[in-house]
Amino acid sequence: MIRIVIADDHTIMREGLKRILDGALDIEIVGEATNGFEVLSLVRQGGFDLLLLDLSMPGRSGVDLIRQVRSEAPKLAILILTMHEEEQYAVRAIRAGAQGYLTKESAGTQLVGAIRKVAGGRPYISTEVAEQLALNIMAPNEQLLHKQLSDREFEVFSLLVGGKSITEIANNLHLSVKTVSTHKTRIMQKMGMTSLSEMVQYAVAHRLLAPMKA
Repeated sequence: MIRIVIADDHTIMREGLKRILDGALDIEIVGEATNGFEVLSLVRQGGFDLLLLDLSMPGRSGVDLIRQVRSEAPKLAILILTMHEEEQYAVRAIRAGAQGYLTKESAGTQLVGAIRKVAGGRPYISTEVAEQLALNIMAPNEQLLHKQLSDREFEVFSLLVGGKSITEIANNLHLSVKTVSTHKTRIMQKMGMTSLSEMVQYAVAHRLLAPMKA
């Protein structure tokens, strides 16, 4: 039996995932989390084999949360389930310690197989992301500006272009407003941009904006 915890801040998404997993007799949902703090609480309690984790949740999230989970539970399998299809998110998540990366669009057909693979110690990347990774390897484009950003800068960049204010980002990532402002300045310097609108246009052009959650 594969015991899993579902971490997603949207009730509709969690309920949908439960329905997808209903027919899998070897998978048991033993817990749910709606934010990063609940994830860490459940990780510290233990008693499950795989964490099905959304990249974007209130509180600690993204690469930072993956690293924290990995440091506290090195043997726990982590499967990312996210709206982000751009390969850069997958690369950063896997480098941080995730064993699998699946887009929510693919969950209906690939989720059960992905859970079984990751729980069995094998990596899993959804078809769409794998295709982008392959294309990137065959024709690498080192000129992409966002690849120059650190993981934290990329996280701040993603939140900024997603419409979050500096104060909201500070609260979400548990940083000071001054620190977030410094990150924003460095991001703009590294990317050679002078305004948020330029950053948003770049994000749209390179498919770095996640679809809006309902």
